Amino acid sequence: MSKVISFEQAAQLIDDGDIVTVSSSSGLGCPDRMLKAIGERFNNEGEPKSITTIHPIAAGDMYGIKGIDHIAKEGLLAKVIAGSYPSGPSSMEMPDIWKLVSENRIPAYNVPSGILFDIHREAAARRPGVMTSVGLDTFVDPKRQGCAMNERAQAEPIVRHVEFDGSDYLFFPAICPNVAIIRATSADEKGNLSFEQEGAYLGGLEQALCVRNSGGIVIAQVKQVVRNGSQRPYQVHIPNNLVDYIVVDPEQMQTTQTPYDPAISGEVLRPDSSFETAEFSPEKIIARRVSQELAVGQAVNLGFGISANVPRILLEEGHDTKVTWVVEQGAVGGVPLLGFEFGCSANADSILPSPQQFTYFQGGGFDQSFLSFMEIDEVGNVNVSKLGKKPYLTAGCGGFVDITAHARKIVFSGFFTAGAKYLLEDGRIEVIQEGKFQKLVKEVEHVTFSGAKGIERDQEVLYVTERCVMKLTAQGLEVVEVAPGIDLERDVLAQAGFPLVVSAQLKLMDKALFFPQTFGLILEQAPDPLLGRCAESSRFTEGVAL
Repeated sequence: MSKVISFEQAAQLIDDGDIVTVSSSSGLGCPDRMLKAIGERFNNEGEPKSITTIHPIAAGDMYGIKGIDHIAKEGLLAKVIAGSYPSGPSSMEMPDIWKLVSENRIPAYNVPSGILFDIHREAAARRPGVMTSVGLDTFVDPKRQGCAMNERAQAEPIVRHVEFDGSDYLFFPAICPNVAIIRATSADEKGNLSFEQEGAYLGGLEQALCVRNSGGIVIAQVKQVVRNGSQRPYQVHIPNNLVDYIVVDPEQMQTTQTPYDPAISGEVLRPDSSFETAEFSPEKIIARRVSQELAVGQAVNLGFGISANVPRILLEEGHDTKVTWVVEQGAVGGVPLLGFEFGCSANADSILPSPQQFTYFQGGGFDQSFLSFMEIDEVGNVNVSKLGKKPYLTAGCGGFVDITAHARKIVFSGFFTAGAKYLLEDGRIEVIQEGKFQKLVKEVEHVTFSGAKGIERDQEVLYVTERCVMKLTAQGLEVVEVAPGIDLERDVLAQAGFPLVVSAQLKLMDKALFFPQTFGLILEQAPDPLLGRCAESSRFTEGVAL
């Protein structure tokens, strides 16, 4: 018997008070038409009422795929728990979900994406919840905001401190959704799901397992229905025993502003010449300096922002195959894409489900991470998750907290001030108009990365800007390099909201970075990973009788 039903019929399956988990990453993999159907039912019938939704990564964007905004209606949505939220430039209108959150009309939480996937796995196995060191001393920690995005959420805590074996941890009780809305490319009539045109698997399998094991229903939105038996077993990522209903949207977007690109789903490989590289600019100089931290053979996580341009720097410099890029949506290898397609990679070696990728990140198995910053404070804390009166300028933490918790090395990149203008000439950079807003502030608005934990965990942390390079030390932020043409006192020390330490071995940034032509990037060979594994092994077996 076919499991295919209409969107209207599927929307009728959502009951008052349901907990609904939704698989998506902004526009990537978003079951947008299904969410729209739920919103339309509420508009017409006033039901369902008071549902809670869980989004391990954001559902929808601000560029055509509304996602969560379809259901961001007072009376319909009672609570939201998300790894990230739709974001966009200040010129855009505030999304409806941000209106509900910022006006304190519903409790809203920002839980790191990896932890949310862990919560689903723990609930699926009927375990009590997630105990983790990820998020300690950040806004995730109940000593700060405890993931709460507004006052309503602070009144209903979802995380607490626990002590185990002499160490502090955060504990997130398991949440058992009773509806899952996931997305795939194809389903047969039995409900077997394949992902052949998707840019990522995301966490649909874990969400379906969680809901199935708690006796709920799983609704899968797909692009097409195929004949039973036409999918090979290894193509079926989510089997029919975990799927109750199928809804079909032949027009579903592959990702934001992208109907379909076979390179995103790995069906074709793109030539190197097809990847655009950035024009010469201060932003490109930052990405170039970040690239100098790489070594041959490393696996490097990449986040949104300036650092996302680093793979293109390697293409220009002839080193594109020497580093393996890993992104939270699941791609391993290839060239991470930019703009609306961020989160996808072309020419990837593999695409992992996001929950497995986050296990890799949380455990610090990769070599380093390149991420952005919005604010830095005097103890090295970084904020990327909350900013001022326009919260939708940032998407929340996403996987940032999971990634930085145990990363061996982190390189944050960004402009020293916001809105400054520069002159690039003769291998120099000069500030011709200072920025309107400080980004190095006495205290960040939101702690997304903890400088204190970075010191405690002996993480190597750099902050790369167009003016200088700084590193995290126990004494504060230390300026270790300054750009040619930059006046250290006027352009750096006077523009920081707190005193900076200046290294006694202060260096000039590589002048070659400041010319338009390629700069001759040299990548050293990464150290033998076997030595690191031996050191880790001795640490874990110390004091254990073998």
